[in-house]
Amino acid sequence: MATVGQLMTRDVSSIAEEASIQDAAQTMHTKRIGSLLVKKDEDYLGIVTETDVVQAVAEQPSQVSLLTVKELMSRPIITIDRKMAPHYARDLMADRKIRHLGVTEEGEIIGIISVRDLLAYFKTVSKDVDEE
Repeated sequence: MATVGQLMTRDVSSIAEEASIQDAAQTMHTKRIGSLLVKKDEDYLGIVTETDVVQAVAEQPSQVSLLTVKELMSRPIITIDRKMAPHYARDLMADRKIRHLGVTEEGEIIGIISVRDLLAYFKTVSKDVDEE
């Protein structure tokens, strides 16, 4: 059985807490990703997602250029251990109504897993079952 650690993205993208929302949106667009972990020095403080950016634009269009990532981020980062099964990640995302989880090993974030990663995995598993 697969683990979260096998499905996660190891290249964790981050952004400084004082960065603008526009910088975050541009970084996500350029990297084709849906979230950035928010950093202060060497510590991860929270997470900002494409959904957060869209909500900020919709709710505060005249203020969005003034907002920083720190003001918009969600915290704490919801995490899952790399040894856990994908089903647990799916359930945790559903329960918390989120699309991204930090993946940890011994308490340190080593990757990120998104709902897209899980969809790709479950699609493969589903195909295997259908072909039997």
